[in-house]
Amino acid sequence: MSERLRDKTALITGSTSNIGQAIAEAFTAEGAHVIVSGRNKERGEHVVAGIRADGGRADFLSADLDGSPAASRDLAERAREALGGRIDILVNNAGVYPSPSTAATDEDTFDLVYGVNVKAPFFLTAAVAPVMADSGGGAIINLGSWIARLGVPLGSLYSSTKGAMETLTRAWASEFGPRGVRVNAISPGVVLPPSPPGAEPHPGQLMMRGTPAGEVGAPSAIAHAAVWLAGDEAAFVHGTVVDVDGGRTGVAVVAA
Repeated sequence: MSERLRDKTALITGSTSNIGQAIAEAFTAEGAHVIVSGRNKERGEHVVAGIRADGGRADFLSADLDGSPAASRDLAERAREALGGRIDILVNNAGVYPSPSTAATDEDTFDLVYGVNVKAPFFLTAAVAPVMADSGGGAIINLGSWIARLGVPLGSLYSSTKGAMETLTRAWASEFGPRGVRVNAISPGVVLPPSPPGAEPHPGQLMMRGTPAGEVGAPSAIAHAAVWLAGDEAAFVHGTVVDVDGGRTGVAVVAA
């Protein structure tokens, strides 16, 4: 690797599996010291052990980001301490995806999804971005979703939270960009970890038919975009949502 993130520090929420894990592994491969965070200590420590075995620097911090300001502030403080006093990169990746119909969504489910997907990153950014700015700047990367802009059945609750995150990306870029903190987002398509041999096709594979890619993406595809947005190569990129979705939202392929 080229060590594009050499000597940088990063906090990645929801990084004990899938996209978050891939981002953590990619950041450490590029020289960053990463905080892996999530609710599952066993999975988190497994991710950290793998990173360290490959020569990277990572630590695990358990966190249940339920949307309360206290939980977000607590993680920010513990991460800053573990990283030697500063956070250069924040990746707001943690999220949940219950998918009931609108009529079947009760208030508890609504509050849970908005708490994890919107309130938690909102208050985490509030705890991190001003300090990041006072320390000379940094980068914040939010995770959106292709269904924020292309409606799908049973996706109303989740997609609205991701639409909120994409809107916050632009608002935060305006608020913190002049102080040296770049804020951008990645909008993944259907992304799945590799399936075991003989596994049944995932329903998400059907959603990627009729796209230029023609198939689901791998977590590493999102991680590559995150490395670019976090590094100096994206120094002129502010308030942008980068679609890494196999062409799902922007392109239609018509079979002959």
